[in-house]
Amino acid sequence: MSDEIRLKAERLIRILKTNGWTVSTAESCTGGLVAAAITAVPGASAVFYEGVVVYSDEAKTSLLNVASETLFKRGSISEECAGEMAENLEKLAKCDLALSVTGFAGPTGGTPTAPIGTVWFAARFHGRTVTRVEHIPGDRDDVRRIATLKLLLLGLETLNGN
Repeated sequence: MSDEIRLKAERLIRILKTNGWTVSTAESCTGGLVAAAITAVPGASAVFYEGVVVYSDEAKTSLLNVASETLFKRGSISEECAGEMAENLEKLAKCDLALSVTGFAGPTGGTPTAPIGTVWFAARFHGRTVTRVEHIPGDRDDVRRIATLKLLLLGLETLNGN
């Protein structure tokens, strides 16, 4: 894990601990890297509630109740899907901060409107959802690593905005 990712995870945990808040993650293209970054920090058990990897559309539907209609009409790599992942995770886990990520890490996949490297992020905090899209260059490892960092940053920005 990079120093930058470790430092952001430490900062996130510090803010959560200070305020008595919890965090949960729902990950697709990062395959659990965000949860791994958070739980690598000593004391994470005080704030980390759960992490789910929902790599397939079926998992997104069965574990996080993402609407089949969302996946059919908008696709799994979309603002709507990332938002539903975070919103439903907040409800299911009863956490304060729910973080989600879904994207095309490559080397295959992608569409004309969402090419490889397209990653959607969502953070839901106390009933408010923030979404963001990034187009991350590089190979599969680069996309996954940078997406991990970007989701931690979105979590920090969301907490700092409240």
